[in-house]
Amino acid sequence: MIAISAGGSNLDLLAEQAISYGVETVAVADADAEQKLAELLAATAKRLGVTSLPTILAGADAATQVAALDCDVVLNGITGAAGLMPTVAALQAGTQLALANKESLVIGGRAVTALAKPDQIVPVDSEHSALAQCLRAGSFSEVRKLVLTASGGPFRNSTREQLETVTAAQALEHPTWSMGPVVTVNSSTMFNKGLEIIEAHLLFNIPFEQIEVVVHPQSVVHSMVEFVDGSTIAQASPPDMHLPIALGLGWPDRVANASNACDWSTASAWTFEPVQDDLFPAVRMAKRVGQFAGTAPAAMNGANEIAVAAFLAGQISYLGIMRLVQAVVEQHILNGFVSDEDMTIDDVLAASNWSMQYAQQLLEQGGF
Repeated sequence: MIAISAGGSNLDLLAEQAISYGVETVAVADADAEQKLAELLAATAKRLGVTSLPTILAGADAATQVAALDCDVVLNGITGAAGLMPTVAALQAGTQLALANKESLVIGGRAVTALAKPDQIVPVDSEHSALAQCLRAGSFSEVRKLVLTASGGPFRNSTREQLETVTAAQALEHPTWSMGPVVTVNSSTMFNKGLEIIEAHLLFNIPFEQIEVVVHPQSVVHSMVEFVDGSTIAQASPPDMHLPIALGLGWPDRVANASNACDWSTASAWTFEPVQDDLFPAVRMAKRVGQFAGTAPAAMNGANEIAVAAFLAGQISYLGIMRLVQAVVEQHILNGFVSDEDMTIDDVLAASNWSMQYAQQLLEQGGF
């Protein structure tokens, strides 16, 4: 490992990892954290008996600088639109990109995929890693559909009336995965699954009408591919990110003992059920936005980032998240939309920034 990057909320852990792995460069997005990080690096190095200290990069573009370094693989696990420019930097450098930041691909769309060489982007999201593995079972001409699995989150058996009163604490209690707050809320609204539909379309060049979502509460089958002869190939493993991360770093080779396998000696049951579109409109919205393509996904994602932050801060209701996102998307399509044919990375950034500002304006007006 030659470099590591983080936001700056846990400098002690960042310093420990940087010194333990002997990285040459450590990046932190919080520019004000540079001096504190330098002190922690020095103290950690002294404690571990290390004599050389890494170079520090600090500021909003620190991760982008790291992603452009000469290396074998860049693993982008940043949350949200902030991951876009590191993705662009890695692709422009010609480096293999292990992509866990789905937002950078979703909002960047064809402007990002146009930068990538064949097989340069390796998916790390468990669902898309599963699809990549399943697709090895046949040719693309033999694919009938991609089936993305979703846990359904903590509210899959709720009524709309119950969802009206959901609190932030309840939304952050995911039944199977331990994730950051934004991703956890996105999972509960199934917005995350909507993003994954667009990501699957872009990664595998499969039409939206051939991409389906099914709720699988056990989170053991990570996704499936149905072939034209009626065969369905599924990738199954316990809900643990070690396997897709290892595969992303080692692709196309597997890393031995990267994760535990399913325990076939213990009785278990896997269930599958359809998505309730009336309760979780994010999936249907994402398909529509993905078909518009261009800057529409950037507007949708930017609005969601503001909406989720507002929900976590107690400013809007749980169902208000999707109401706010819908309002921003409709306004963008009417007035600010740029199509795939004309879109640049600058257009993506502009749409993302506009959507966040417009969402904030709508929040101040109330009603969500």
